[in-house]
Amino acid sequence: MGEETNGSVARIHEGDKAESQAQEDIWKYTFGFTEMAAVKCAIELGIPDFLENHQKPITLNQLSSALGCSSSNFLYRILRFLINRGIFKEESTGHGEIGYVQTPLSRLLRRDGGNSMAALVLLEASPVMLAPWHFLNARVLAKGNTAAFSAVHGKDVWEYAETNPEHSKLINDAMACHARVAIRAIIDNCPEIFKGIETLVDVGGGDGTTISLLVKTFPWIRGINFDLPHVVSVALPCHGVRHVEGNMFDSIPKADAAFLMSVLHDWSDEKCIQILKNCIKIIPKDTGKVIIVEVVLEKERGGNEKLKDVGFMLDMVMMAHTTNGKERTAKEWAHILTAAGFNRHCIKHINAIASVILAYP
Repeated sequence: MGEETNGSVARIHEGDKAESQAQEDIWKYTFGFTEMAAVKCAIELGIPDFLENHQKPITLNQLSSALGCSSSNFLYRILRFLINRGIFKEESTGHGEIGYVQTPLSRLLRRDGGNSMAALVLLEASPVMLAPWHFLNARVLAKGNTAAFSAVHGKDVWEYAETNPEHSKLINDAMACHARVAIRAIIDNCPEIFKGIETLVDVGGGDGTTISLLVKTFPWIRGINFDLPHVVSVALPCHGVRHVEGNMFDSIPKADAAFLMSVLHDWSDEKCIQILKNCIKIIPKDTGKVIIVEVVLEKERGGNEKLKDVGFMLDMVMMAHTTNGKERTAKEWAHILTAAGFNRHCIKHINAIASVILAYP
């Protein structure tokens, strides 16, 4: 009887703990948006850039004056919130005052940082990209296939960007900052995949940041940046890179290899197969390959549970912002690659959210 009583007490105690944890978690879900809003505010105010340039602890009044704030109270509250989350930290100025300094996390929010993620935050936190999230339930219940983005804006994300230059620039800047981080990881983890490639076409290459980084690192490569006309028109000149406009669903410029990063996840399996078939047409049959940089969803991903969770978040982004886009498992990637006509492929995990998929015809 005593053991049964102890067991009942233990179960009640565990139930209370679970209920307490649930209460804590639900508040985080309720106000989860505040983190994005506060980080966006910090980027727009230029706090990370100012602290980086200052190079020593700066007081609240000094920072408030430098940023042109009418009152330091609101700035203090923003900083307090972000310090509590490990973005920025407090240090003594050496004169009996508290000052603010950078952290590794806040350095990723500099607009001019080499590994900055600020542009990606500003894109995803923009009103245009936030509005479709309110239509996820309609997307799940709808009998048709209208994307949440289209339901809000009357056109898909690419059509919207074509007619809204400011938003198109937000997309290009965000993809460029993602490219700088991902390409560095690829170069560090598997540079050998570019050996023997003389010409490389970056399909959906945006403003040319990706192919420019690759050509600078592997100067024997002649690069082709291939994208829609309104995207290529604003691409910056780069030695060794030729910008070509077109539509990947029609045809792709010939090269020894094709490179696609964060492109296929925007499209349905059928559309991906169409794009990949067009890639096979333009690479050498015996020596050509397609280099795909995309998320590979798995239950286990090298033990990095945080990156695995980001993959599932990105899948929700695809549901909100594209018509049929999605993140895929290794099995799903194998399906579309086989259907497109590739004889073999392999997946290389790198120190990034995405993995490298090498596909051979």
